Amino acid sequence: MAIDLTVITRENVSVAVSADPGVSLMEAIRAAGIYELVALCGGSCSCATCHVFIEQAPAGLDSAAGGDEDDLLDSSEHRQPNSRLSCQILLDAALNALVVRIAPED
Repeated sequence: MAIDLTVITRENVSVAVSADPGVSLMEAIRAAGIYELVALCGGSCSCATCHVFIEQAPAGLDSAAGGDEDDLLDSSEHRQPNSRLSCQILLDAALNALVVRIAPED
């Protein structure tokens, strides 16, 4: 069963995205042709260029994970309480209807 997401671009355009479970949010966004999400490191949690804001999600997802992700988000001047790196979010059925906004570029 595909997971339906909404991605809001930096130009405030909402894009409907459908993805298979098990891929990262970053992979789903890039596969949808939204290339303003740069993802330079390809998903290895080392660059923070896949920074998104969680606009609507199940409880608990909007808080940043610890460790490397938290350190990388600290390096962004645009960090917010709902900031996450999209490479660190694996999609599953519980995330159907997730809404994310691509963070401004640092």
